[in-house]
Amino acid sequence: MKKLSSLMILPVSAIAGMAIAFLIINGNPAQADIPDAIAAQGEVIVATIHAEGAQVYECKANTSGALVWQFREPVATLIENGKTVGRHYAGPHWELADGSIVAAKVAARANGATSADIPLLKLEVTKRNGNGRFADITTIQRINTKGGNAEGTCPTAGAFLSVPYTADYTFLRKQ
Repeated sequence: MKKLSSLMILPVSAIAGMAIAFLIINGNPAQADIPDAIAAQGEVIVATIHAEGAQVYECKANTSGALVWQFREPVATLIENGKTVGRHYAGPHWELADGSIVAAKVAARANGATSADIPLLKLEVTKRNGNGRFADITTIQRINTKGGNAEGTCPTAGAFLSVPYTADYTFLRKQ
């Protein structure tokens, strides 16, 4: 029995060694699955914060006069290590409890995993307030999106629809 258990340890340690080598070679595993379209070359991660909330849509006429759901704003709670640390709201803005706030604009996008998932985004920071963790953020990535896309027809102009979503937001700064 002793021989068998020592043989079983070898493959486990070999697998652990390969995993460590993978991390050393490829860096942060959360960044390994980032599509090229939203990659942030030359920047380092300051924080990755989970968001839970809703994407809010309003029923409006499009250019051809048809009523369609048009994005209005996000409303989400920012969660880190199981605790609420801030909020995400129209602008778009991300605000932490430490008083730091960033606003950003979309620079690039990639499809979510399914048609029900809002797109992955790369956002360029346009404005910063406060001296907290967001003080030197230059780029935000929205990744790991689940839900959030409006589906179906809207009933009347001015109607609202809140579609639940989750995502992770990676906050980066220049090296």
